[in-house]
Amino acid sequence: MKLAFTRRLRAALLVGALAIASLMVWSSMQNQDSTLEIRASRQGGSIPDGFYVWHHLDANGIRFKSITPLNNTLLVTFDSSAQSEAAKEVLNRTLPQGYVIAQQDSDKDALAWLSILRPDHNHLG
Repeated sequence: MKLAFTRRLRAALLVGALAIASLMVWSSMQNQDSTLEIRASRQGGSIPDGFYVWHHLDANGIRFKSITPLNNTLLVTFDSSAQSEAAKEVLNRTLPQGYVIAQQDSDKDALAWLSILRPDHNHLG
């Protein structure tokens, strides 16, 4: 009787763990944010004014979630990659020369999770 209970408990825990893992994967797939990173092409250059970027995106009907200055870059976050691509075209036309506009890698979060799950053998011993 105890053996049957133990097997049921293990099976329930396994099913629960699989359900939680599936929920985490589904949740990460739902997050389709896209981010543009704008930075000066030359060292020592300044980033563009956030209001200037906002004005040009708004004038072209491009909606964005946020504009954030971070470490000599300006990050502009969008709901979708289509909005991000449209914004990149507009900003390439409207920003003065001297800026690099790049799509930020959306797989960074996934790589962060993998690095947490990967065992680190340097801490043994």
